[in-house]
Amino acid sequence: MNKAIKQGKEYQNPIPTVQTTQSIWKILWAYATAKEERVPKVQLGPFHTDAGIYKTLPAGGLRITWMGHSSLLIEIDGKRILTDPVWGPRASFSTLVGPKRFFPAPLPLEELPELDAILLSHDHYDHLDYPTIKSLTHLTTPIVCSLGVGGIIESWGINRSRITELNWTETANIGTDLTITATPARHFSGRGITNRNQTLWSSFVIKGPKHNIFFGADSGWFPGFQEIGDMFGPFDLTMLEIGAYGAAWPNIHMGPDNASNAHLALRGKLMMPIHWGTFNLALHAWWEPIERLTGYATQKNIQLFVPEPGKPTEVTGQPYNSNWWKKYH
Repeated sequence: MNKAIKQGKEYQNPIPTVQTTQSIWKILWAYATAKEERVPKVQLGPFHTDAGIYKTLPAGGLRITWMGHSSLLIEIDGKRILTDPVWGPRASFSTLVGPKRFFPAPLPLEELPELDAILLSHDHYDHLDYPTIKSLTHLTTPIVCSLGVGGIIESWGINRSRITELNWTETANIGTDLTITATPARHFSGRGITNRNQTLWSSFVIKGPKHNIFFGADSGWFPGFQEIGDMFGPFDLTMLEIGAYGAAWPNIHMGPDNASNAHLALRGKLMMPIHWGTFNLALHAWWEPIERLTGYATQKNIQLFVPEPGKPTEVTGQPYNSNWWKKYH
């Protein structure tokens, strides 16, 4: 497993990657003519997190609160890590246009418990949200991120002393007994059309004294999942993106089939689907990714962990599926 490298100003994927296989005109036509239920017909939620739960540590040492999309409050072996926090109403450069959240974040930012780290995988709007980061500038919580992302959040007011940037294979220590290691992903970066791939994108291994978990963020399928599994696995929990897939970009998002294959390659025990059910980012129905995943899980003998948005849920090693989405379609 190698560090990420640059050609000129651009970081390179672990294997050659074409970001889109269709012309912009074909993609726009597909969006204009699509009939799938990409936005829920029925309002999702409201979902509410009882912040009082965080006064008590999880009995088994691992508890997850899914705030939607890739935003997770992870409680692992006495530490709390917040991943890719997006509390804003849209995954966009503007509060007026762009993909709108299907439901508000279940827990107000001001009610978050004390954090040990904030983890940022890459700079896309659905993972790096300006209003959310601005609201966290008063904290002293360490922020671990991919190379180049630190410069963005520093320009937004985050003190540089809080920021640790990682290349693939590099590790940050959280306290004395928990590590976060950046690992390769097959994706891209950029918050506009002129700065493509000038910051890095990563997945992460989060390892405590008792638990070992994998946060996949955004990635297309690539053989490196097997290498990560061999080097860092097995994992008590893999958190892998299953939404925002499509024929136009098969290389940079996995979808349910390849995500389940990645879970197996990583040697995961439980698989948690993320990156679905929160924003309209692709042509599939909003509920299609999870419905397809449950089918693949049965075929491939994969045990799922699917908590309801906003509900702190312990990872006990046993499969758990709340089936929360079924009441909305």
